[in-house]
Amino acid sequence: MELDPTATKPVLDRLKRAHGHLAKVIAMMEGGADCESLLTQLAAVDKAISRAGYAMVTTGLQQCLRAGDPDGEADLRRMERLFLGFA
Repeated sequence: MELDPTATKPVLDRLKRAHGHLAKVIAMMEGGADCESLLTQLAAVDKAISRAGYAMVTTGLQQCLRAGDPDGEADLRRMERLFLGFA
């Protein structure tokens, strides 16, 4: 199932922010930042990526439910499996 690009734009924007944040964490590591600061920032990056994944699955589930086509049921089951992979 292909997702609507306009529906996934917020997820893409979130991932781009996480990408920038990760680059800052890498720079902190290279600059010798303390462990506590690094782990705090790395946890924030991890959470941002996880939220993007959940948002992506949610978008897919909504699209499956709206589609109402015969293959929608199979797509819905696949999206549920993906969701459980994030849980």
